[in-house]
Amino acid sequence: MTNQPSITARMQSLVQELEKVSDRRAIFLDCYVRMTQNMFEAIEAGEFNDSGWVHTLLHRFADYYFEALTAYELDSPTTPAVWRLVHRAAGQAKTRVLQNLLLGINAHINYDLVLTLVEMLEPEWRKLATHQREERYADHCHVNDIIRRTIDTVQDDVVEHYSPALDVVDKMLGPIDEWLISRLIADWRDQVWDEAIHLIETTDPDERQRLREQIEAATLKRADVILLK
Repeated sequence: MTNQPSITARMQSLVQELEKVSDRRAIFLDCYVRMTQNMFEAIEAGEFNDSGWVHTLLHRFADYYFEALTAYELDSPTTPAVWRLVHRAAGQAKTRVLQNLLLGINAHINYDLVLTLVEMLEPEWRKLATHQREERYADHCHVNDIIRRTIDTVQDDVVEHYSPALDVVDKMLGPIDEWLISRLIADWRDQVWDEAIHLIETTDPDERQRLREQIEAATLKRADVILLK
C-alpha cells in the first residue's frame, strides 16, 4: 500500500546529488528521508487509526517540499518566502549544520504542514463525528512519537556526518539535546494543528488570506531566531 520506494528513492537520489556538489540542502533532506522511512514503517505496523489517510497525507506533505524546491530552482515568483530563505541560507558558509537542519524543519512543519492538513481535512471536517476528529488528531500526535524515535538516528547519522565536531557535544549532553529538539518539534506541531483547524473553520476569504500571511510571517520570524538575527 505504501509505495515507499517511489518517494524515499526520490529523496535519497536527491540527497546523493546534493552531497556530490557539497550542497548543504542535503542536511535537511537526509533527515527528512529517514523520517519518511520511519513513517512508512509505522504505517505498515498499523500504528495509526487510519493508515490510508496518513499514507495520503505523507505523500502530499512531501509534494509541498518538492514543489517548493522546483519553484526555487526555476527562480519562480511562486517560491514560498520561507523556502527561499532556507535554500539561500544553505549556500552561506557562515550557516551552521544545525541551523540548516532546523531551518528546513521549520519551513516544512510550520508552513507546509499547515497547508497540507487544511487540504486533507477541509473536505471532510464538517462531516466527521467528534470521535473521528479525535482520531485524526491522535494520528497527528502519534507522529511526534515517531519523530522522537528518529531524532537520535538523525543526530548520529546525519548531523555528525556533516559536522563531526558536534559528536563531542552530543556525548556531553547525552539524551538532553535530542529531547529538546523533539520537544520543540512537538510544540510546533501542536500549534500547526490549531492553525489548520482555524483556517478550515474560517469562511471569509479575506480573513483566510490574512491568516495564511500571518502563518508565513511567523515561520519567517522563527527562521530569523534560528539564524540568530
